[in-house]
Amino acid sequence: MDKLSFRTAEERDVDLILTMIKGLAAYENLLNEVVADIKTLKYNIFERKMAEVVFPMLEGKEIGFVLFFHNFSTFLGKPGIYIEDLYIRKEYRNKGYGRATIEYIKDLARKRECGRVEWWCLDSNTPSIAFYKNLGALAMTEWTVYRLSGKALER
Repeated sequence: MDKLSFRTAEERDVDLILTMIKGLAAYENLLNEVVADIKTLKYNIFERKMAEVVFPMLEGKEIGFVLFFHNFSTFLGKPGIYIEDLYIRKEYRNKGYGRATIEYIKDLARKRECGRVEWWCLDSNTPSIAFYKNLGALAMTEWTVYRLSGKALER
């Protein structure tokens, strides 16, 4: 594996972040669901600081991204890191860069005294599921995700 480094996104990277989001959405066949735009991302990531973005880098080039934020476990009494999106561009997959990116997040979680790192994965995304299981991640099958959005959130 070539020498991989990591770079924290800056406000000037908003276009690139949106490009990565769309790349991930296309991979998941969900491109039609992306409504995020430059203004919204800039506001929520950089002005409100609601999430963080890190780019895995090879030879000065961003080969993917990971977007994450803190959550909190009342049972542990500690924060955690929730990975909203992890994406490695197609030409860089299966080379260990996704694993290295997860290791980066694990190190960050330890430094920030977090109790866990969590994420969701589509049931249909079998390559990613195999990758996560290979890392030692456990599927939380006894939990069901619920969501309020759109009109239900507004009521």
